[in-house]
Amino acid sequence: MLWSYILKLVVLLPLVCGLMIGCLYAWRRLEGRLNKQQATRLLKVQETMMLSPGLRLAVIEFEGKKLLVSVARSGVTLIDKSGASQ
Repeated sequence: MLWSYILKLVVLLPLVCGLMIGCLYAWRRLEGRLNKQQATRLLKVQETMMLSPGLRLAVIEFEGKKLLVSVARSGVTLIDKSGASQ
């Protein structure tokens, strides 16, 4: 009884680990292809900076304008916007 359990463990554990590694490898290869096929995005995150664990600043480019937003647990707040992108 105990030997059959150990035999199953020795056979199935490497099989499950191999399937998991194979899925991660396939995901990594397919993920690169998916980004190239998407249409051009209207919104682009230029830079982010974490100020505290629950608060970060982000510079977002949208239609040639740069927006400075504050992202917190309570929501997103527009801080400043500039007219032209550089």
